[in-house]
Amino acid sequence: MRGQHVTYACGAALGFLGDLIAADPRRGHPVAAFGRAAAAAERGLWRDHRGYGAVHTVLCAGGAAAGAALLQRAVRGPAHRPCPVRTAAATALNAAAVWAVLGGTSLGREARAVGGALAAGDLTAARERLPHLCGRDPQALDGPQMARAVVESVAENTSDAVVGALVWGALGGVPGLVAFRAVNTLDAMVGHKSPRYRRFGWAAARLDDVAGWPGARLTAALTVLAGPDRRGALRAWRADGGAHPSPNAGPVEASFAGALGVRLGGTLTYGGRVEHRAVLNGGARQAEVPDIERAVRLSRRVNVLALAVTVAGRFAVGAARSAAARRTAGAAGSKRITTGRRPGR
Repeated sequence: MRGQHVTYACGAALGFLGDLIAADPRRGHPVAAFGRAAAAAERGLWRDHRGYGAVHTVLCAGGAAAGAALLQRAVRGPAHRPCPVRTAAATALNAAAVWAVLGGTSLGREARAVGGALAAGDLTAARERLPHLCGRDPQALDGPQMARAVVESVAENTSDAVVGALVWGALGGVPGLVAFRAVNTLDAMVGHKSPRYRRFGWAAARLDDVAGWPGARLTAALTVLAGPDRRGALRAWRADGGAHPSPNAGPVEASFAGALGVRLGGTLTYGGRVEHRAVLNGGARQAEVPDIERAVRLSRRVNVLALAVTVAGRFAVGAARSAAARRTAGAAGSKRITTGRRPGR
């Protein structure tokens, strides 16, 4: 069992490093391939009905997780017959899966691209790049509003694109990583409240809320630890984290707002639909272009801490399970001695 934890830890570190060195490729990314498969399944299954949406979610996310589990089992081999070649293959599989599901470097790259265009006063270029980060209508936003949108997207995607995946990787290995990314991708595809997906995407959206819950809280906690204003981050998280319509984006965006000393939330536009959201960290100044770089750096610190915490947590849980197993075995042995029974009789 300990060997599996070491294998995952090495693979996670290598995958994290791989994302830092080589971010998401423009073509041929596994997540993009999953998206195409999910879109094909949607074309065959779509009905304006929650049940069909649930079938679509189970088929796509469950199929991806099942495939990952079979692959992990094939690579790992029998637990009682350790093999250096299988260990190396398992480490490589973990590294590849972590690299494939993480998007921290791409997140920072896109945020900086919008920030650079805003700093240069090129609002047209900024509006062209903003959809790479979020689904808001860029034509309805001015410079400060785009800066706020980028900071909010960096905050939310720190959880969705990195921390949440690492949490589920620590809990479930490669199947956990793949399942989390599949659910998150489905939510981005069909989970929004458009007329087409209001019912069909309900299952994907609710499952994403459940899957994202632990990662969002860990992201907020690590933001408090890593942020330049720890008290402000904690205060904003506690005061405003529950005011956001998303149960997971709220704590993350509020903690980022408090850590950076800016005001987030408020009125925004999605696909021509205007939403009036609660203000996070009210009373602070509005987000500005330089805050984009500050948000990206904070996100990077949170990501590194998340890798350390999740790997350490996996070892801790494994040690606790091993200790419990030893206690159970010891209790069974004591019972046999007390009753005078010998094994096998």
